[in-house]
Amino acid sequence: MDKKRAETRATPTPGLNRGHATRRRLIEVTARLCKERPGAEVSVAEIANAAGLFPNQVTYHFGSKDSLLVHAAFLGLLHDTRRIERVGRQAPDAAAFRRNIARAVLAMPSLPSVARALATGISKPELAPVVDQHLQLLFRQSERFVSQLLDSRGWRARRPLDVEARTFWSTALGAVLLVRAGAQGTNGDLDLAGALTIHDEPEPA
Repeated sequence: MDKKRAETRATPTPGLNRGHATRRRLIEVTARLCKERPGAEVSVAEIANAAGLFPNQVTYHFGSKDSLLVHAAFLGLLHDTRRIERVGRQAPDAAAFRRNIARAVLAMPSLPSVARALATGISKPELAPVVDQHLQLLFRQSERFVSQLLDSRGWRARRPLDVEARTFWSTALGAVLLVRAGAQGTNGDLDLAGALTIHDEPEPA
């Protein structure tokens, strides 16, 4: 009897599968709408219509539109970082890696949505754990990517890789938040490449 119960619990039910698929669809559709209309408000009705669902399914699965927007923003960022990693792998040397990565990150279409998600995490504490979960995933993936690149190229970083990843993304996302807050300036005013300490020459004495 106990074994049968355990097997029942371990087997996903159709309802759970449908719920997961619905959540995924809502996140993907919202990420696409935010990418197509950067900076514009996207309503629950628009999201539901684009997903072929009912508006109340947004609140059922996510609790609020803001929660869905946070998930969608970081999904867009995840897609963008895959392209960033390809850019990094193509760099012929460490200097080009720093320069190309910085340029590509500042041009990512997902950055405005992620900046909004960060602001939401500040203004709505109940969503802060969701934001932190996605940020921790971003940091870990970046650290893993850089570790693999350094091993394959024989390059080195001048600080621990977890610090390298956090420092770089904090600089990039902080710059976007400043712009959203009204700070004047352009990408040319930011030395994002300088936030990376990855080199292919010996460390200075």
